Amino acid sequence: MRIIRSTATTDPAERGASIAMGNFDGVHLGHQAVIGLALEAARAAGVPAGVVTFEPHPRSFFAPDAPPFRLMNPAARAHRLQKLGVGLLYELPFNAALARLTAEDFARDILVRGLGVSHVVVGQDFRFGRGRAGDAQTLARLGAELGFAVTAAPLVSDGDTDYSSTAIRQALEEGRPADARRMLGHWHRIEARVEHGDARGRELGFPTANLPIDGLHLPAFGVYAVTVDVLEGPHAGSYHGAASLGVRPMFGENRPNLEVFLFDFSGDLYGTELSVGLVDFQRPELRFDGLPALIAQMDRDCAQARATLSARAPL
Repeated sequence: MRIIRSTATTDPAERGASIAMGNFDGVHLGHQAVIGLALEAARAAGVPAGVVTFEPHPRSFFAPDAPPFRLMNPAARAHRLQKLGVGLLYELPFNAALARLTAEDFARDILVRGLGVSHVVVGQDFRFGRGRAGDAQTLARLGAELGFAVTAAPLVSDGDTDYSSTAIRQALEEGRPADARRMLGHWHRIEARVEHGDARGRELGFPTANLPIDGLHLPAFGVYAVTVDVLEGPHAGSYHGAASLGVRPMFGENRPNLEVFLFDFSGDLYGTELSVGLVDFQRPELRFDGLPALIAQMDRDCAQARATLSARAPL
């Protein structure tokens, strides 16, 4: 997949693409429906297929001091989009200049002059342009005037709840990763490079890969059964494991992170990019009466995670 971060770097052969447009945080089933329509239109017309999204997320631009809300970082989003068959990812910088564009300016200057799109697919609740003044109907009107087709995809729901990033955040906050998976169509994944930690896990007999979670929405703190994809290096592959997400209350005040113990693994993962799927929330973070009690609980946590993962087919 080619990632394009400026309209000035588009290739003439890529003009005329059918694109899906949105923030696509989480790439849930509703997002996948939008993207699927763009891919189908591209195949039917014999044109390139792509996704237009924005970085940073517009919400971060307008409220930089708000609590972290993102379900995935840009790299994780790109990996998920590539798995869906997206060939072009236009990751447009969201800055003051872009924020000032009216809906008409955006359609003319970015979509037509900049990218040369032939077809744009958005969700029915899509908003764009200065002050979020434009919606799907506005885009359809502008497409008719400027020469590109527009499709507004209906929202996806289970009959009671529309699938949305907000609903997924709530499920994760409440320790319901299976409900998040139902809306995502895949396990919620945290992707990052392994950092050096305090080596406490190794001292306790459970060497862990420590992943930063800065800038991401935080699921419920506690212990999870997880699947782990090592995305690069000599240990690349898929593994099962147990992970602790939180602040490690046994050891004072700490920055939240994700500590992952890979079952039946031996090797150096420092600096390696991992993708960790949260499969089952087993228990909340606890403070134990000494290290022996903590180690005994970690043994039970791993046994429970092994049993859970052996009974499920991870995505």
